[in-house]
Amino acid sequence: MIRVGILGAAGYTGGELIRLLLNHPEATIAFAHSESNAGHPVADVHEGLTGDTDLCFCSEMPFDQADVLFFCFGHGKSEQFLREHDIPDGVKIIDMAQDFRVKSKAPSVKDYDFVYGLPEINRDAIRQARHVANPGCFATCIELGLLPAAQMGLIASDVVVSGVTGSTGAGQKPQATTHFSWRDGNMSVYKLLTHQHLHEICQSLNQVRPKASRPICSPIDRVEGGAEIDFIPWRGDFARGIFVTSIVSLPEGTDPDAVVAAYSSFYADASFTHYTDRPLDLKQVVNTNKCLVHADIFPGKLVVSTCIDNLLKGAVGQAVQNMNLMSGIDERSGLRLKASAF
Repeated sequence: MIRVGILGAAGYTGGELIRLLLNHPEATIAFAHSESNAGHPVADVHEGLTGDTDLCFCSEMPFDQADVLFFCFGHGKSEQFLREHDIPDGVKIIDMAQDFRVKSKAPSVKDYDFVYGLPEINRDAIRQARHVANPGCFATCIELGLLPAAQMGLIASDVVVSGVTGSTGAGQKPQATTHFSWRDGNMSVYKLLTHQHLHEICQSLNQVRPKASRPICSPIDRVEGGAEIDFIPWRGDFARGIFVTSIVSLPEGTDPDAVVAAYSSFYADASFTHYTDRPLDLKQVVNTNKCLVHADIFPGKLVVSTCIDNLLKGAVGQAVQNMNLMSGIDERSGLRLKASAF
């Protein structure tokens, strides 16, 4: 049985993680840490867990009682935590913040070398890893839509990406743009062309692209001769899920059938990412660990649609998937979740 410790367990990701692990056949929760809620039942904060568990939040962090630690901190806190605490060498870490996702920007913390936790391209490295940086939610959705195109060398010019996310992507702490009265029936653009996930998106696309092809970069970190990812993020008026469309200009003479075949082949062995010939909608993935990918090809244009649940495949579902890989068990264990038709 995998013993799990959760740090920062009172937020949205902490609650979703507890929900998954309570039903995981090969894992048990050793402790759920929250300084501000210590001593209180988990179900007092995560009310959807009422009747499912008697677990209480704790202020202690008994690292020696855990095989795996999940960091559910805000961005920037994971680095600080590792510098201030001694974690036994045998304890694996899965960090859900952005601190260690981008190799060129990750802080240097002695004895901690993080692997980027996107199983679709890093499965073998994750299996051998002691420390995994879980990808961002928008990053996961965009990468999974563009990786096959990057591998084919099709990203030869700037790519336009538009994506809409649910309000849970902003975290549990109330903000001006998360109040129901503001969010309901409303949409807005934010972090136009400057979203923090652009760095890891470009890192992953460059990982698979042919070396002779143009480097892929963000408008933030321009590279001479690079193809930029121009990302327009939207706030949606729903709670959970991400829907992304990406437009790639196809080089002259591109065979549409070859593109579709490449997309289907790229994900043929993926446990949770599936290529489909049918148009997508968000309800196909909400409350699951799936990513669905669909491609439409027009003269000179490839339009890729992708959708995920931002709290699951975009966060803790993928984190549990990584834990399974790191622990040498079935990648799908505890994650066979079904979408609702309504």
